[in-house]
Amino acid sequence: MPAMQGLTAQYSYRDDPLVPAFDDSTPIAVMDAECALCSWGARMIHRLDRSGTVRICPIQSALGSALLRHYGLVAEDPASWLFIEDGMAYADFDAVAQAGRRFGGIASLARGLMLFPGPARAWLY
Repeated sequence: MPAMQGLTAQYSYRDDPLVPAFDDSTPIAVMDAECALCSWGARMIHRLDRSGTVRICPIQSALGSALLRHYGLVAEDPASWLFIEDGMAYADFDAVAQAGRRFGGIASLARGLMLFPGPARAWLY
């Protein structure tokens, strides 16, 4: 299985003056707070996160939009979502797979889809 790659260097957002400082000691999922599918995803994260440490950050917040822009994603696009863990950021389908890896159990099946090439993962997402 290929290793998942983060979008940029680990903790790169710390050096970006446009990204507000935040507690990055636990994972954070940046997603649209107005999207029904994203709301379902947030509920699933809370249900599957046995550690209770993953935080949800709306893309409509100053932090959420700054993080998306830092990683070259469109903050106004409700399909964009980001998962940051240990300073590494993963977007879209890779974010889903990384979150699944973290949660384990049936959620870890999403990681198996990383065997598909990037264009196929983008289509699935």
